[in-house]
Amino acid sequence: MIWRGLSLYTPAASPPTKENSPHDYGKDSAVPLGLASPVFNAGGIESAIAEVPKGRLIGGMSYVSSYFHCIFSTKERRRLITPPLQERLWPFLGGIARQNKMTALAIGGIEDHIHILLSLPSTMPIAKAMQLIKGGSSKWIHDTFPEHRLFAWQEKYGAFSVSFSEVDKITAYIKNQPEHHRVRTFQEEFLILLEKHRIKYDERYLWD
Repeated sequence: MIWRGLSLYTPAASPPTKENSPHDYGKDSAVPLGLASPVFNAGGIESAIAEVPKGRLIGGMSYVSSYFHCIFSTKERRRLITPPLQERLWPFLGGIARQNKMTALAIGGIEDHIHILLSLPSTMPIAKAMQLIKGGSSKWIHDTFPEHRLFAWQEKYGAFSVSFSEVDKITAYIKNQPEHHRVRTFQEEFLILLEKHRIKYDERYLWD
């Protein structure tokens, strides 16, 4: 099963003319030469501020593409995420992401672990994203399903950066989790991903 989830411009003012400015002009210039430099005269200092060129963007704006394929299991890989729980949990995880200005592009998994493909805002570190998603969902499971009062996620997680060109491929991979795990365990899958992304690890401390 899978769950998929003002720029301000300042118009340039009309440039001063020879009659009302002490500055020299270039022959075809739209703004006076040396306008930003103070002009000394008998009366003291006259300072002028250069105009903002027409169409210049005012204020800061960042453009960030930040996709992560995130994976984490239940504590001790207990098979607690039953199909009925999955039907409720996947949308809830998407809601946590949305409330925190993230986008969950795909969510899936099997009984002992989940995969989430996240798009993060520029201000959101991946560690914070995982804290919000894991902590919020664990509390919700405890509050909503008394039979799962002992539910817990593993402490560790994997988060692998994804280029935009791979988004569809990762989405399909998450969608087909049941098929993948007919021949491969979560631990085997996780080790393959660590090696693919050249992440060093010590298997003695990898699982909790």
